[in-house]
Amino acid sequence: MTEEEAMQLRKENQELREALKQAQELLRVALARIEELEKQKTPPAFVKTDVKKPPAEEKKPRKKREAQHNRARRRARPTHITEHYLTMCPDCDLRLGGISLARCREVIDVPPSPAVQVTEHRIFKGWCAGCQKWHEAPVALQAEVLGQGRIGVRLASTIAYLRTSLRLPLRQIRELLRTLQAQHPCPASAEFAAERDPCQSRCASRRNGLARRWPQWIYLEREHADGALL
Repeated sequence: MTEEEAMQLRKENQELREALKQAQELLRVALARIEELEKQKTPPAFVKTDVKKPPAEEKKPRKKREAQHNRARRRARPTHITEHYLTMCPDCDLRLGGISLARCREVIDVPPSPAVQVTEHRIFKGWCAGCQKWHEAPVALQAEVLGQGRIGVRLASTIAYLRTSLRLPLRQIRELLRTLQAQHPCPASAEFAAERDPCQSRCASRRNGLARRWPQWIYLEREHADGALL
C-alpha cells in the first residue's frame, strides 16, 4: 500500500466518524423530544384522539318496492304450452314420485308463414228461355280484389307498404315474398306494384290530367275485409 492510498483511507475514515457523530446527535435530540411529548397530558394536534363508536343500531327491514315500480322483464301470456315430464330416474331406472312443476322457460317465436292462397272463382251461367239470353251468377269481390286484377287486397297492401313506407325495390320485394311464402309470387304482383308506384302515378296524373287515387286502395282492406295483412 502506498503512502497516497493510506492518506485517502484515513481521510474517508475521518469523514465517516463525523457523519456517525452527527447521526448520534440527531438521535439524541429525537429521543429527548419523544420523552417530552410522552410526559404531556394532551396529545399534539397531529395525533387523533380516540373516538368512541356509537352503539350499533338495529337494522330496519328493507322496504319492498311496489310491483308497479318493478322493471323486470314480464312474461307474456302463453299461446301454446308444452309440458315435459320425466317418469323414470335416469340414473337407477326407478319410477319417480311427487312430480311437480320445477321451472318454466319461455320461447318467443313467430309461426311458420302460410303458403300463398290462390282462389279460383268459377262463375257459372245459364240460358233463359224467356229472356233468350245467358245469365251469370252474381259475384261481389270488392272485399277480396281490386278491379279486374288478380292480386288480392292483403297481398296488394303488403306490396304497397314495402314499396312506399319501407322504400324497397321490386327485386327485394319479390325476394321477401318468396322467402316468406316459400314460393315465388305471381308475376303479376311485380307488374301490379310497378303500375301502382306512387311516383309513376303522380307523373302519369300530371301528364294525363287525371287524379289517381293512389292512397285509397291501400286501406281498402280495413274497410272491406276483416283479416290482417298477408
